[in-house]
Amino acid sequence: MAASPHTLSSRLLTGWVGGCVWYLERRAMRESPHKFMHLFRNVNKQWITFQHFTFLKRMYVTQLNRSLNQQVKPKPEPMASPFLEKTSSGQAKAEIYEMKPFSPSSLSLSRKPNEKELIELESASVIEGSIDVGKETKEEKQWKEMKLHADDLPGILARLSKIKLTALVVSTSSAGFALAPGPFDWSCFLLASIGTGLASCAANSINQFFEVPFDSNMNRTKNRPLVRGQISPLLAVSFATCCAVPGVALLTWGVNPLTGALGLFNIFLYTCCYTPLKRISIANTWVGAVVGAIPPVMGWTAATGSLDAGAFLLGGILYSWQFPHFNALSWGLREDYSRGGYCMMSVTHPALCRRVALSHCLALIGLCTAAPLLDVTTWAFPAVSLPINLYISYLGFRFYTDADRKSSRKLFFCSLWHLPLLLLLMLTCKQPPVCADVAASFLHGLLRARREGKSAKAHIALVCLFLQ
Repeated sequence: MAASPHTLSSRLLTGWVGGCVWYLERRAMRESPHKFMHLFRNVNKQWITFQHFTFLKRMYVTQLNRSLNQQVKPKPEPMASPFLEKTSSGQAKAEIYEMKPFSPSSLSLSRKPNEKELIELESASVIEGSIDVGKETKEEKQWKEMKLHADDLPGILARLSKIKLTALVVSTSSAGFALAPGPFDWSCFLLASIGTGLASCAANSINQFFEVPFDSNMNRTKNRPLVRGQISPLLAVSFATCCAVPGVALLTWGVNPLTGALGLFNIFLYTCCYTPLKRISIANTWVGAVVGAIPPVMGWTAATGSLDAGAFLLGGILYSWQFPHFNALSWGLREDYSRGGYCMMSVTHPALCRRVALSHCLALIGLCTAAPLLDVTTWAFPAVSLPINLYISYLGFRFYTDADRKSSRKLFFCSLWHLPLLLLLMLTCKQPPVCADVAASFLHGLLRARREGKSAKAHIALVCLFLQ
């Protein structure tokens, strides 16, 4: 049997010296594990205490940084109660960010602080720092009544009437008036432009009045005046009435009854057909295209007083242009339209949306080719308009094949400059008007020559030369 170390040492020493050595060795072997564990526990408790102090230091630095950030933009001090004593601003700030002194002796080394104590210490320091700040921000979070000022009213009404869209409608109507045959009457042109603009403002205002609960769900329309409550619905309807009545009256009695009837029909079509169809069927896109095609027809009828082939040609060009324009726009707003509850081709029929956009891009080429056949423009117009029509058709094809936001965005921005440039080319290539006075004089001379029995070959040749 192996001997223990203390028996070996005691054998080397005899007598009372050996007995003392044996006793000391045995006591050291028994107490050394307890001392080692006790020392380890003390070190562990000291490490916990240091960790807690580190946590408090970080919390203090965070609170101090928060105070510095809040001091960058000073907030108005809360109203002091008359029953409380007024304290200086320096004392108030000292109270906001004052922390309770933390003494190391409060933590006993004999036990480990639990999670509940840590949470209480943290909440005690944070609550003291945020109690006065909460009083300052309480007034800011309260609902405030929006007051309508007279200086803001023109801008609000301009957004209510969609002033940019109204400007586009008036410009297409003016192009139809300028492209119509006959002399240019400035007074009739101004009355037609003002009446068309007022009718467009009325239709857009009524449209926003009906779509308030749906526009509030869309990022694109959530800042409209009626959605934000900047004006009352009664004021919006009153403004629409004040635009519709004089607008239709100007078109009817200032221009001609046909133009006034077209303006009234367009208001009805936009507000009572297109607006509710947006939540029912994708047919709303075709109805909306008809609404956009009527303004140039109104300009043509304002100048001529009749619906000719040229009026339908201009309406067809505007009708086809709207599909690549709107389909490309709605492609990037599919999430918005779906959130608002609108039934759009880009949401429910994405393949049809791209196909329709491409087909109407190609239709613009055919419509421009038909312009000289209907004596609206010369034969130079199909040639000069071919490059821009081919370019928008190319972008329509890229939108059809790629079906992404990048291609739809390119097609949309191309449509913004394509229509004004196309109408400008039509005006430059407009068919020169036949002077009615000169033609009447030639015809009068021809009839007089026949009555006198003279030869009419010279007169006929001159008339033919003039007409060519």
